[in-house]
Amino acid sequence: MSTPSFSSFPPSFASFPDLDPGPSRHTLDRTRNESSTDAREPREQDRKDKNRRGSKKLKDESRKDKKHKTAKHHLEPVLPRQHKHTRKGVSIPDDEKIKAEEDRRLAQSDIQGSQWDSRPVFFSDRKGDQLNVTYGSNHAGNVPKYHLVNRGRSILGLDGDWAIYRRGKGIEIIIGRRHKQPALTDSSVTTLLAAPPSQRLIGSGDSYKYEEVDGFLRLPSGHKAAEDYRSITKQQDHLDSDSQSSASNDSSGDESGTPILTSHQLSLKALEQQLAADPSSVETWLSLVRHSLSNIPLTSKNAAKARAEITLSILTRARAANPHNKSSRILFLKYLRAGEEVWHESKTKAEWEEALKLGGIEIWIEWLEWRIRTAAGGVETSVTDATRVFNALGSSESSEIDKLRVLWRVAVAFQQAGYHERTTALFQAQAELTFEVPQSLYGLPHESQLESLEEFWESEVPRAGEPGAKGWGDWMSCGRPDNPVSPLKAVPQMDVDDQLKDPYVQWHHDELCADRTSRVPARSVDTRSESDPYATVLLSDIKALLLPIRTEGAKNAFRLIWLSILGLHIPGLSETLSQGSWDDRWSFTYLSSFSRLESIFPAAAGQRQLIADSHAGTLIGREREFSNAFGPIKEWSRNALGPLEWVGEEKWRMWVAADLQEIDKEFVRAVFSQLRCGSEDYEWDIYALAFEAALNIKSALKLSRTFLSTARDSLPHWAAHARLERLREHVDDARKVYQTVLVTSQHTPTQPFVGQLWWDWAEMEWLSGDENAALRVIQRSVKIEGTGGMMVLRVKRSLDDTISCTHEHWKDREAWIKLRALVELLSSSSQDAALAVLDSQPAASVNEKPGRRESIMVASLMLLYNYSVMLRRPTPTAVLRDRLQIAVDTYPDNSLVLGMFLEAEKGHGIWGRVRAQLGQSTADGGPREKSISRRIAEVWVAGWEKVRWQSEIERTRSGLAAAAESERTTGSAILWRVILEFEIRVGELQRGKKLLYRAVNECPLAKDLYMLAFGPLRSVFSARELDGFVDIMAERGIRMRKGVDEYVERMKGGDESGSDNEDLDGSEDEIEHEARQRRLLMPY
Repeated sequence: MSTPSFSSFPPSFASFPDLDPGPSRHTLDRTRNESSTDAREPREQDRKDKNRRGSKKLKDESRKDKKHKTAKHHLEPVLPRQHKHTRKGVSIPDDEKIKAEEDRRLAQSDIQGSQWDSRPVFFSDRKGDQLNVTYGSNHAGNVPKYHLVNRGRSILGLDGDWAIYRRGKGIEIIIGRRHKQPALTDSSVTTLLAAPPSQRLIGSGDSYKYEEVDGFLRLPSGHKAAEDYRSITKQQDHLDSDSQSSASNDSSGDESGTPILTSHQLSLKALEQQLAADPSSVETWLSLVRHSLSNIPLTSKNAAKARAEITLSILTRARAANPHNKSSRILFLKYLRAGEEVWHESKTKAEWEEALKLGGIEIWIEWLEWRIRTAAGGVETSVTDATRVFNALGSSESSEIDKLRVLWRVAVAFQQAGYHERTTALFQAQAELTFEVPQSLYGLPHESQLESLEEFWESEVPRAGEPGAKGWGDWMSCGRPDNPVSPLKAVPQMDVDDQLKDPYVQWHHDELCADRTSRVPARSVDTRSESDPYATVLLSDIKALLLPIRTEGAKNAFRLIWLSILGLHIPGLSETLSQGSWDDRWSFTYLSSFSRLESIFPAAAGQRQLIADSHAGTLIGREREFSNAFGPIKEWSRNALGPLEWVGEEKWRMWVAADLQEIDKEFVRAVFSQLRCGSEDYEWDIYALAFEAALNIKSALKLSRTFLSTARDSLPHWAAHARLERLREHVDDARKVYQTVLVTSQHTPTQPFVGQLWWDWAEMEWLSGDENAALRVIQRSVKIEGTGGMMVLRVKRSLDDTISCTHEHWKDREAWIKLRALVELLSSSSQDAALAVLDSQPAASVNEKPGRRESIMVASLMLLYNYSVMLRRPTPTAVLRDRLQIAVDTYPDNSLVLGMFLEAEKGHGIWGRVRAQLGQSTADGGPREKSISRRIAEVWVAGWEKVRWQSEIERTRSGLAAAAESERTTGSAILWRVILEFEIRVGELQRGKKLLYRAVNECPLAKDLYMLAFGPLRSVFSARELDGFVDIMAERGIRMRKGVDEYVERMKGGDESGSDNEDLDGSEDEIEHEARQRRLLMPY
């Protein structure tokens, strides 16, 4: 800040309020007396000079001096005189000298004071230009001169020791003359932060200084009570205090000899005591591992090896401490993962073989994950390993879900390695074997069915998912006809783009385009199979992975898994197949698609946006802009939010149009149509309607009418049709459906889907703004007529009886519970009473799935959200915020809860709660284990507020770094794809290059990671390095549709004249490298 200094008016500091008072009357009197003596001396000297003057020249000079003094007298301020009569020639004291003397004395007195008061804080102008008041501003020609105090480094209101220094576009306020403050990235600061604490602050045992009485702290009053002269306890009090002080001195003397433990050491000591009392506690052992590793920074030298050795030491103790710990999956897996860093390959393999003796699908899945990560044989080795897992799981029907998980993992490995046709062929063959078995082959062994299926496969007729496919059974019943002309649509070939001058970038572009479009296996007559041998898939390539699936649950799971492979994510599917598994590391493939990555990161990721505007010198903050609180990551427990249910004004639901950008829509439609199991297959039909509704709501209604034409009495189909009418905001049409189904036809309350229909109707009326209509719908649901308070009590009583009845589907009971809560909200407008109804349900039993508890919590949150946000009813903000805080802590992976949480925090300026959710540490100091969906959701949350992305870059990077180090997510190719995309979008290409080498080491079969070196990171890779990547991809068995050499040769042959001057820096680098090596090998 600049302080003006007028050259014509000297500085004065007397009017600053915090300093000594300015010149008062007695100060002026004192200084006037002192200055009068100084004034007499020049007058006497003038008289002597006048007497000595004899020449005319001296007289003229004296006359001029008098005139100058007269002019000066008119300019000086007139001060009150001390005496009534003054002698002629007595001058008025000079005000400037008075002020100078005051300043001198003030400076001398301040030298003895504090260093903070050593310099003045501002300058004062005692007499300005009065014309400024008359005309309202300075004259253009009389603007006073000014300069910046201390070159603009001083701060108004602070001492001179404080200074401002500019660094880049910002400023730093420091003390002293140090021009540069250490930054967080400096080595000195890093060393200081990494240093262990040398001292420890020990708080007193008492929480407060004063004693708490009845919930209040009684503070002492300012008046001291008078002591009674007859008091005889005063001396005793002194004696007691003396004894206490001596005792404290003795105790402090005793404690001075004992070492003081740090907080980290105290935590380790407490954990060791807990383990001594209960050595079978797995969580305590894991906490001990986390605490022991917290003092070893990940960036230190040999950190990986040191951390692995410490982990092995502690987990070896844990396995030997209790027999129960030897069978713990999590302990064994952490033990094996740490051993991979220090053990030899043979020892690692032996330890895994020992772990497989424990059995269990989780151990086998982790073993398969380890084999995919470390095996050198590519996807062929994965097929052999999966066959071993199938044989180990047996042939019982209870193991079919577990085998489907293995099948899913191998299919994802095929996709990541670039074998998309083999993935599609695997699911096509499994679908034919599961849903289209000919009647003549029922009951035959699995091997016999595979032989007949191979004959069908070699005929190359349309298969499941392809247009015109009728199935294996129909082909057998028609007498095994020959294959007609292939109905497959033509796939665009990899054409050379002449605009791309770099052959590596051109190859990257064509390779990605082919991977997106060529997903259906080609036939032997197709031209694509001639140039690409992997485009055609034989049944022998996938025969070992085909499974006999007999149970209805496994068949339904297979269909949903295929939808997930095709890009239609089913929230909660992986958690349903295995509770507490880590399958999300590889199953959430939709998060790595190009369209989803575009929605995760903000559009202007590399641009700095202004947070304030300046108008006439005044800073005006901009309006805070947010994107939709419900983001692109969608994950919750199965059926907590149905496929045709939504939340918010934008109707955020499972699938919307943005989620289907990279999906082959015709192929998905054929899958929905051909895998439908009759008119009673309502769950599969609802997914088909949700898919069509995301594309076009009218086509979805048309498909719904087709379903209803064959299932006129199916309540779930009618409920889906009514929801489609509501989705396109035709409330009257939806009301007609509800009246026809529920009022015209009588249904018992315990009949399946009756409760869900009543709830949908009441919710529709309520959200439309007609609370009375909603209350009448609830009355009809329990067949009670009337008005008034007695009617409401009867409705509540009847709803309680219905809830206590046995229901075939748990969603029906949940619907009646929501109706009961809505009655409380409509009749009393009490949010607490409505929430009490939902919270009063009995706790989850042993056999009850945890997803049902989460569904109840989501229902309560949506009730509050619709009441306060959608309907804008007066609601205390703490009611929704506090409940959302509990829900986010309890269900951290639920993106629906996270969206409502962000919506509730939107109006608050402090991001304390949001940042607490983005933290990486737990209560015990260790890293927080988070799922893939939660990690990527936090990346999206960083850019939720549009101007906050730049300030959240480092926080986001630290969160992704923690995810890369986390044992749960370190081997996820999906996570590494997001990490690399993040560095690319923020412009850190060199950092992205370093991370890419680490990513391909953790995920050796992920083709998309290798392709980044040829595309977005091309500028930081030389041609020699890219050729090395190509060799590694070929060695690891990753599919490349065309060789890079073809593009390089084509580019050289097409532009021979300018090849030396083109941007083929790889050839130049190779020539220079060879020349340098040749010079080094020369003998002289």
